[in-house]
Amino acid sequence: MQRLYFLLPNLETAHTVVNELLLARIEERHMHVIAREGTPMEDLPEASLMQKSDFIPAMQRGVALGGATGALAGLVAMAIPGLVIAGGLVLAMGISGAGMGAWLGGMIGLDVENTRLKKFEQAINNGEILMLVDVPKDRVEKIEELVKKHHPEADLEGTEPRIPAFP
Repeated sequence: MQRLYFLLPNLETAHTVVNELLLARIEERHMHVIAREGTPMEDLPEASLMQKSDFIPAMQRGVALGGATGALAGLVAMAIPGLVIAGGLVLAMGISGAGMGAWLGGMIGLDVENTRLKKFEQAINNGEILMLVDVPKDRVEKIEELVKKHHPEADLEGTEPRIPAFP
């Protein structure tokens, strides 16, 4: 899946784009709309905390750092003279560190605003609507063309190369 970013001028356009994407067989759970605080979203698929926060990137960093730290701690434990430790302990500590890193990274990431959305902050504050759409790689061009064809006022702001399968 790839995430497309569209800046739309108003709520009316956002409603129309959502309906057109539904007709193009994009499920509502793959659409996320972000608007200025206090904007009446009505039946638009509003972005959740997962899209608005830095949860996923922070969790990914936590897995990497925690796993490396755990494996390093396991290697250090093996180097201590007099301790008889099997290699499985290094693996177990690496996995434990990755799990702990994912948990802690995710908790920290929930409190941090999504860094990928920073560049859209001014447009959102000016009343524009940001739409994030997750589509299969083979449909990216078709969906971009669909939106641009019917809504030339929509600004395609690019794609995110890959997203996790569980947002």
